[in-house]
Amino acid sequence: MKIVNSKDLPVPGGHYSHGVVSGNLLFVSGQLPFDPRTGTFPEGMEAQFSQAMANVEAVLHAGDATLASLINVQIFISDVAHWPLVNALYAQFLGTHKPARAIIPCGQLHHGALVEITAVAERVNPEQESLK
Repeated sequence: MKIVNSKDLPVPGGHYSHGVVSGNLLFVSGQLPFDPRTGTFPEGMEAQFSQAMANVEAVLHAGDATLASLINVQIFISDVAHWPLVNALYAQFLGTHKPARAIIPCGQLHHGALVEITAVAERVNPEQESLK
C-alpha cells in the first residue's frame, strides 16, 4: 500500500490521505469542493461539482491515473433535487467513458458542501513507484 497526496491540494484536514494505491488500483478519498487557492467553496452546485471533480482529478494525476481510468465513482449530494444537474455535469466531464457510479442523496455534508466525490481508478503507469 502506498499513500498518495497531491501537491496541488491542501494537506488533508483529517486522519486520511488524498488517496491510497493498492496493487494497480488508486482509491481516492472523498473530495469536497474546496478551491485549493482560497480554501473556500464556490457558489452553487455546478461550480461545486466542477471543483470537486477537479480535486478528484488532482489526486488521480498524483497517483498515475486519469479520468479515463476511473472504475467506480460515488457522488454524495446534499439534496436529491441536485441529481439531474449532477448527472448532466458528470456526463460532460466523462464523455463516453462510463465507470460504475452511484449518486447518493445523503443530506448535509461536511462544512455545508453540496457535493463530495470519491472514486476508484486503475493506474495508468503502475510500474512507476515515484508517487507524488
